[in-house]
Amino acid sequence: MKTIKRNSILAAILLAVVFISCDQDVVFDQYVTIPDGGWSKDSMAVFKVDIESVETTYDIYINIRNRSEYPNSNLWLFIDVTSPSGKIIKQKVDCILADDTGRWLGSGWGDLFHVTVPYQMGVKLAEQGEYTFRIVQGMRTDDLDGIHNIGIRIEEADLAVQSTKSGKE
Repeated sequence: MKTIKRNSILAAILLAVVFISCDQDVVFDQYVTIPDGGWSKDSMAVFKVDIESVETTYDIYINIRNRSEYPNSNLWLFIDVTSPSGKIIKQKVDCILADDTGRWLGSGWGDLFHVTVPYQMGVKLAEQGEYTFRIVQGMRTDDLDGIHNIGIRIEEADLAVQSTKSGKE
């Protein structure tokens, strides 16, 4: 009995260490919940991110949680990023949520699915301070049903992985 209890405690500690070490490079990870009535074309998800280093290279992701009743296979987003000095960069991003057969991409449980979309990979942000990310849905409907959450995740980039992917070892 003591062995089982001790092994359970050791397994829990090991699992906690694994989870903590996996997120060491995460600088920011936050979601906004979309109201049940749908994501209005006039509604904006806003994220304020404090960037402490201009020397660090970052990977920025858009996280999307959609319900199975979402009527489209993609989601167009209009993203404005405002730097600490007020410079605004505007981009349109087409987020693919399902394959050609209609099967949802990413992971899911029940009727909720999660997709992580690379937004800007291997970027250095030019200024130290608070950046504001504003996201608006860009679909051709006033109130978009089926999107549950929208989020931003910023990680310190693993440059060794990126140079391997690009063939620059």
